[in-house]
Amino acid sequence: GAIIDDRFNQGGYAADYIVDLLARPLMGYFSNPIGEKQPFTSPGAGIWGPKIMLINEMAGSGGDYLPYMFKKRQVGTLVGTRTWGGLVGIWDVPNLIDGGYITAPRGGFFNTEGEWDVENKGIAPNVEVVEDAFTGEDVQLKRAVEIGLEQLKAQPLHLLPQPADPVRVSRPVKNK
Repeated sequence: GAIIDDRFNQGGYAADYIVDLLARPLMGYFSNPIGEKQPFTSPGAGIWGPKIMLINEMAGSGGDYLPYMFKKRQVGTLVGTRTWGGLVGIWDVPNLIDGGYITAPRGGFFNTEGEWDVENKGIAPNVEVVEDAFTGEDVQLKRAVEIGLEQLKAQPLHLLPQPADPVRVSRPVKNK
């Protein structure tokens, strides 16, 4: 399994490829003739166990979009507090003559139902855990680990062993 920490993610790029990799299903195995013959998974890289993403109110823009995709694709469990809801596109940023620059929102996000989304709403967690800055303990991370272990216990990951070698059947030779 994996815990992905999206807290304090100020964005910059819509990292859809991360969710694509996290959502990969196990498709099968390839045999391994070496050692204890533990098969290779296919695809070769994937996380087959539980996935938990930590989010908070300090994550915005791409930090809103990553948990949006994680939730929409039902990759795993979101833990923490609602993201700040600042998902807008900023591009074609003009440089100023003194070397500075200005930014302005240039594009909003709408979902597959044709509705404006995420901006001014943020992404709500599946499990709300408010950080306690005074204890020095990361209660969100602690809860995410607990949830991951509970999920792993409820749905343990069992990679299959390599089956017995196939039986080869010879075909009779036809007489000429």
